[in-house]
Amino acid sequence: MAKAQVKPALGREFHWLWGAYAVSIFGTWLAFDAFALIAVLVLHTGPAGVSALAAVGPAVAALVAVPLGPWMEFRRKRPVMIGMDVVRCAALLTIPLAYALDALSLVQLLLVSVVVGAADIAFTAASGATLKTLVPRDHLLAANGRFESTMWTATLVGPPLGGAAVGLVGPVLTVAANAVSFLLSALGIRAIGGSEAAPARQQDHPPDRIGDGFRFLLGHRELRPLFLNTVLVNALIMTSAPLLAVLMLGPLGFAPWQYGLAFAVPCLGGLLGSRLARRLVPRFGERRVLLGAGVLRVCWPVGLAFVHSGTSGLVLVMVVEFGLITCAAVYSPVLATRRLAALPTDHVSRVLAAWSVASKGTTAVLIAVWGLLAAAVGARGAIAVAGVLLLLTPLLLG
Repeated sequence: MAKAQVKPALGREFHWLWGAYAVSIFGTWLAFDAFALIAVLVLHTGPAGVSALAAVGPAVAALVAVPLGPWMEFRRKRPVMIGMDVVRCAALLTIPLAYALDALSLVQLLLVSVVVGAADIAFTAASGATLKTLVPRDHLLAANGRFESTMWTATLVGPPLGGAAVGLVGPVLTVAANAVSFLLSALGIRAIGGSEAAPARQQDHPPDRIGDGFRFLLGHRELRPLFLNTVLVNALIMTSAPLLAVLMLGPLGFAPWQYGLAFAVPCLGGLLGSRLARRLVPRFGERRVLLGAGVLRVCWPVGLAFVHSGTSGLVLVMVVEFGLITCAAVYSPVLATRRLAALPTDHVSRVLAAWSVASKGTTAVLIAVWGLLAAAVGARGAIAVAGVLLLLTPLLLG
């Protein structure tokens, strides 16, 4: 008789880290699209301004965050995480304050977007380094699986609750709620307690250069193909999101609640995939699961080019998104585990920061490019081009 699989005991410190992540990610998804809503409903901004807010903010944030990875490497990571939470909280709170003083502007929204985006990258890099020290190698997949399932739960629950909150109190106060979530996250990290191991001493290493994280990734035989593939796949997937919104809410005539439903229900695939990852890896091994899920996740998006009006069109979007999200939720925690295991302790922060910078920057650039492509060939044609290119991305894994 097969032995029952025993859940790993991840420890009190991990649970505080997990709790801090959970409260902040729920706050983030509660305020999903709040900046765009404020720009439209409060500042009466046109499409060009909203597009700039969506694309320019993350791109500039990625550039601002480039030097943060090397800076963090030789500092204790928990104070960095707490500091980034406080920065995000303070930056977001300037929005309801400016609104109350009738001084809110699109420029302020853009600046806050840049500050919060850069702090997000720094926090994520420091969090990965912290996780590596708190959890043993053989429990990393379980830990990353919990982060993944929490993220998809927040994605499923947060936007509907946020939409209700916007209807009741307006988008400005949902931003304030998101700010409070970062304050609670900082308190959770502070509660981890204990002593954090001293970081590597800068004088024991060659002079740090801003591009060290990128150089390490591109020179690492195992991580380089995973890095290039993941950054490109994520960016190509995201290029279709605004175009699909235009198509569904415009010519195809879907109501906003139908559009929201089309993307909320498939998030259940994220919960399924994160659980499957923990079962598949012991049976097939990390590399085979990464390759399998990496290939399967890019087979779905091309189906979005065939979306049409009516119930069957709505079901088509749900099926495609469910398949994509399930495969991505298998891939992501295994990738995170493999990446942390491959990184030397004194390179974790700078490499993870470089990875995030590349991902956010590439996504912002491709979203802008695909906007121009859609203007030339239409939203459906641009979605189809992204889907076909995604089918070619597994070549990077070879």
